[in-house]
Amino acid sequence: METSDIIGLVITIIVGLGLIGLSVPLLMGRCAGLIAGYSTMTKEERKTWDVSALAKFTGRILLIIGLLTLVLMPVMCLCEIPWLTWVYSLAVIGLGVFAAVWCNTGNRFRK
Repeated sequence: METSDIIGLVITIIVGLGLIGLSVPLLMGRCAGLIAGYSTMTKEERKTWDVSALAKFTGRILLIIGLLTLVLMPVMCLCEIPWLTWVYSLAVIGLGVFAAVWCNTGNRFRK
């Protein structure tokens, strides 16, 4: 393993732990200001949303992405399995699309 591989591995672990760290307050139903778009809403718009449920859902998605980052990327680097990059990328993009569609259809998080 070269020095650049070790640096990349350390950065990947830091990013994964950071994502998991950001998911913790969201899983507790707090810090909804971290959610894109929520902090730009007016107070009247915010009153129409179930903030706790939205934050918990976003926290779950962020936790899954953080765990995938901690597991798949180091395995890919250490075991030299290049196709895991595609699996990781597709999983993150798929989760992002799923979360956007789920949150914006069916009024699931509206009061």
